[in-house]
Amino acid sequence: MNYIHKVQYYETDKMGVVHHSNYIRWMEEARIDYLDRMGYSYAKLEEEGIISPVTGIQCKYQKPTTFGEIVSIDVSVKEFRGVRLSMEYHIFNEKGDLVFDGISEHCFIDAEGKLLRLKKLHPDFYELLTTLAAKNKE
Repeated sequence: MNYIHKVQYYETDKMGVVHHSNYIRWMEEARIDYLDRMGYSYAKLEEEGIISPVTGIQCKYQKPTTFGEIVSIDVSVKEFRGVRLSMEYHIFNEKGDLVFDGISEHCFIDAEGKLLRLKKLHPDFYELLTTLAAKNKE
């Protein structure tokens, strides 16, 4: 799935280049949009007692981006193992050049911080993530 972001001035450093930390924010924007489109907004997940903290981030910066550029973020479910989820991101500039690759890792917990077994407690969401992970392997 594709998410579009216009680079804002405040996201750049003194040299006019996007500060590296903003790519992590863009990953989150794209992930939230992706889940919204799948019918599982963060608000809905939290209403159902599902909290999904980030447990890890991997990133590779390929090319710089600058103020005013439009970037396209391809996001997908890389892997899902019931309790752990990995999301994959590829960010491209307007020319179609790859500027960033990233992976975010998540778990699913309840309000007390205990791991949730989605298959048992939230089977519809579990099935969706399983299907999306399988599609990514094709």
